[in-house]
Amino acid sequence: MKQMLGIVLFMFILSGCNWMYSTGNSSNANDFDLSSAGLTVPDFEFTNQLGERFGSPQLDGQYWLATMAFTNCPSVCPTMIPNMKNLQDEMIAKGIEMKFVMFTVDPETDTPDHLKTYSENVGADHSYWHFLTGYEFEEIQELSLEAFKSPVEQVEESNDIMHSTRFFLVNPEGLVIRAYDGLESNQKEIIRDLLEVVKG
Repeated sequence: MKQMLGIVLFMFILSGCNWMYSTGNSSNANDFDLSSAGLTVPDFEFTNQLGERFGSPQLDGQYWLATMAFTNCPSVCPTMIPNMKNLQDEMIAKGIEMKFVMFTVDPETDTPDHLKTYSENVGADHSYWHFLTGYEFEEIQELSLEAFKSPVEQVEESNDIMHSTRFFLVNPEGLVIRAYDGLESNQKEIIRDLLEVVKG
């Protein structure tokens, strides 16, 4: 695992951070499709913003959209989370039954109470959206890398934490089948693709 992390981080450094911190440039479903990558989310169970245990058992058999973020994020999260909130609202309006999951990459700061306040401030519907914590930093590093091939790293001498800016769609079998640009301001194609995939 450490060797794989080293390789991925090396590739990330060579890419000039564009792989993780990309700006809105998604244009069609071909850009989104990860179904042939063979990525599977390992079983997990953490704590959500309501202090409840939440994880794989509650997500089994349904579609869900995942992202990594944290409440004190000084850079990309203030764009990503409102964008995810818009997707939540669109799916609710269309009667689509799916879940939204935010894994905090700062579990020490982001307690359940802190995440509850944050989730209310961003307009999350707690029936649909779960903000997860209750693990060690190393655990979310491992899960993000294994499930989404996305490194999570503390930025030296900074309050920032590097993480993917993608929204990952997971199918009812636990396979990661889509990756959407979480910084994309025009979500028309993302919404169209989501509806097409989830409605089947």
